[in-house]
Amino acid sequence: MTTPSFAESSKLTTFQGARWTWISWEGLDYLTCDLLSPWCHGFFTRKFLPKAPAELTAALGKNATVLRVKQVHGDRILTPTEIANAAPAPESIYPPADGVLAEDVNQGAWVCTADCTPALIGDLTTGMVSAVHAGWRGTAQKIVPKAIERLIDQGAKLETLRVALGPAISGAVYQVNQEVADQLVATLKGSPDQRAGLTPVQPDPEPGKARLDVRHVNLLQLLALGLEPEQLAIAPHCTHSEPDRFFSYRRDGTKTVQWSGIVSKG
Repeated sequence: MTTPSFAESSKLTTFQGARWTWISWEGLDYLTCDLLSPWCHGFFTRKFLPKAPAELTAALGKNATVLRVKQVHGDRILTPTEIANAAPAPESIYPPADGVLAEDVNQGAWVCTADCTPALIGDLTTGMVSAVHAGWRGTAQKIVPKAIERLIDQGAKLETLRVALGPAISGAVYQVNQEVADQLVATLKGSPDQRAGLTPVQPDPEPGKARLDVRHVNLLQLLALGLEPEQLAIAPHCTHSEPDRFFSYRRDGTKTVQWSGIVSKG
């Protein structure tokens, strides 16, 4: 079966006109979104390997505290205080979680992905930020809405939140078991009608399979939470379909990742 290209078959170009820009640093390019322009942020590519968040923070022009965790495909989100007090995951120096949440200025929230969705979130009211790793399992547990709720607990306002979903595998090429697709659709009960061509699940020629767009599910969850389309954006890039730029676990079968980060401000 010939798989349709991302550009040919996906409607994930932009969501409500968000602008995405490549920024050059030391001869390497990372991606930014205009929705998050008040914050230093970036969605980095495979070409930055083996640089880690401490080095990538310099690419953002900041000297910020690095917040990161051992990602485990769950829905746990930790603040710096919680990270400091939490037990590390086995064979790691970092606690298990899939999201980090700033609680002070100049704190950089980082997640890594290979096909899953990197969500960077900022609040214009407080300047606080969050970074979330949202694979299908985390999305099934509504990890991005949970990060939003925690930011609101810190003083954020729903109407001043901005969310950018970075490069991830697109629904045009992401084949899953029908049971997985059904589990994700179940999280959308009571959500608004699909908007702007958002179709999280499409049929697959293989029996018992479906094509799933995890980023579409996250957008619909956020719309159901009360965010407006102009507060949300999807990067026009598919990790599976752009091997020169991105690692893809589904394509390559290797555990290599690219990083995404955002720095809080006062």
